[in-house]
Amino acid sequence: MAMKTYDFAYGRGRKNFTVEEDRVLKVVRTEEFPPMEDIRGGVLEAIRHPIGCPSIEEIIKPGDTVAFICNDPTRVANSFDFMPVLVDEMNRLGVKDEDMKIVFALGTHRAMTHEEMVEGVGENVASRLKMYNSICTNDDDFEYFGTTSRGTPVHIHKELCNVDHVILTGTIVHHYFSGYGGGRKAILPGCAAMETVRVNHSFMLDENAALGRTTGNPCYEDQMEGVALFAKGRSLFLFNAILNAKHQFLRMFAGDYIAAHKEACKFVDEVYGCVIPKLADMVIVSCGGYPKDINVYQMLTMERLERTFNDSIVSVRASDSMVVIRTLPGTAQAVAFAVDYMKWPEILGSIAGDDTVFIALPNKEAVITLLERFKNYR
Repeated sequence: MAMKTYDFAYGRGRKNFTVEEDRVLKVVRTEEFPPMEDIRGGVLEAIRHPIGCPSIEEIIKPGDTVAFICNDPTRVANSFDFMPVLVDEMNRLGVKDEDMKIVFALGTHRAMTHEEMVEGVGENVASRLKMYNSICTNDDDFEYFGTTSRGTPVHIHKELCNVDHVILTGTIVHHYFSGYGGGRKAILPGCAAMETVRVNHSFMLDENAALGRTTGNPCYEDQMEGVALFAKGRSLFLFNAILNAKHQFLRMFAGDYIAAHKEACKFVDEVYGCVIPKLADMVIVSCGGYPKDINVYQMLTMERLERTFNDSIVSVRASDSMVVIRTLPGTAQAVAFAVDYMKWPEILGSIAGDDTVFIALPNKEAVITLLERFKNYR
């Protein structure tokens, strides 16, 4: 009987083992796709031959105004690669630099510094276009567009409301409660007010709010409905890319923000999804080595903690011996649970309510240490 040896990351090293080959149902790995070599050509091909709508050349007219939505630093998008191409193409079609702007989709994340904005889109673009943070707590920066059937009030950043075209940019990955990233998420929650995000994200506890699921997913469906309220009478154009684990471009999708996103999600499933032929008697898994396998919970926590912080935390404040975390309603317990399992030695204990976590620390030095740790996850 043929035997095969497998090699997995384990702790700070590797572990290998041998298994009878005919007993292995499937080896689950990320599919290898060749990275794109011509980034500029790929961008132009996508926007000139879009999915579900006319080409960018038919949509954009001389003298039009354009707002780009770009990711903040918590999402890897490589905007600095495609934004110069998009902006130059707008120029070619008759749109002046002064008639374009960038709104950074922060959701509930902190404001970006100017240096981070420049790093995000590149010096050339940053020096030519006006740039804005969508800060969800600045109520005066948002306009109201109605309420979804699930009760989410839709408030969208005003800098997206006074232009002829809104171009949604970013990348798409699986999202653990919204189904998929990208697409409508650039607007809601990306450029939405706090109350809009708060109500929408309250649906994350529903059993149908799951990774890779759109149909019946209340978070996804509510986001789609909210963006549709904003989109009435507006020109929305999508440019989303799929990256590999090395942050290289694999494929680009452009066009109608619904149709193009659906096609892109199919490719995300090809790259990061896997069909298992049947239930196995035993599953052997590597979490990827240290530090993701410090303990059983850690294999979820390292990535989930980052996502929990990015999606749930509103603010972090500190005193000489305490850190207070304000979260979206209903998520404080999840944040506290993740923090407790990190087993950071400076923490004496924590108490969580519905939207607030209190963390007790022995002294000011411990507070500083904990705040530095948090920065690595936000």
